[in-house]
Amino acid sequence: MPIEILMPALSPTMTEGNLAKWLKKEGDEVHSGDVLAEIETDKATMEVEAVDEGRIGRILVPEGAQGIKVNAPIALLLGEGEDASALANFTEAPAQPGAPRQESPPPPPAAAPEPAPAEGGNGRIFASPLARRMAQQAGLDLRTIRGSGPQGRIVKVDIEAALSTAPAPHPVRPWSAQLPK
Repeated sequence: MPIEILMPALSPTMTEGNLAKWLKKEGDEVHSGDVLAEIETDKATMEVEAVDEGRIGRILVPEGAQGIKVNAPIALLLGEGEDASALANFTEAPAQPGAPRQESPPPPPAAAPEPAPAEGGNGRIFASPLARRMAQQAGLDLRTIRGSGPQGRIVKVDIEAALSTAPAPHPVRPWSAQLPK
């Protein structure tokens, strides 16, 4: 019977994560300690190592999938002597990555203290890797965003909030086009 490779909990508070990249593909041999994939949380990107040996039989969650619940199967590992026919007996439905979540975010605290700026004394902006990438893709300047994470760190929810309140960008005309003719 195939061994399920599950979405790991990379921290005590992690409930879901993103599968950033597969480092092994279907059919690849896997040995204990081999790095299988890169998992991304709102705080870090970490490598997932194999604990069992075998061959990747099926990848259930594609690269780039987001919102994968902890302990959801992400791939199937075929043990020694097993072939692809063993995968036909796998009946559990894989998690639906990227599906809209039905959860509502917790309400904000009634009297939340004003977060500290996410910029350190040396001009460095403190932001999670995921928040940095989201801001870069959206064209947001991290210096304009207040972080709500620990010590004012900018996290995913801060970027999402900035995107939901940001006005639509206006096309920029060259200054010469604005002069009277």
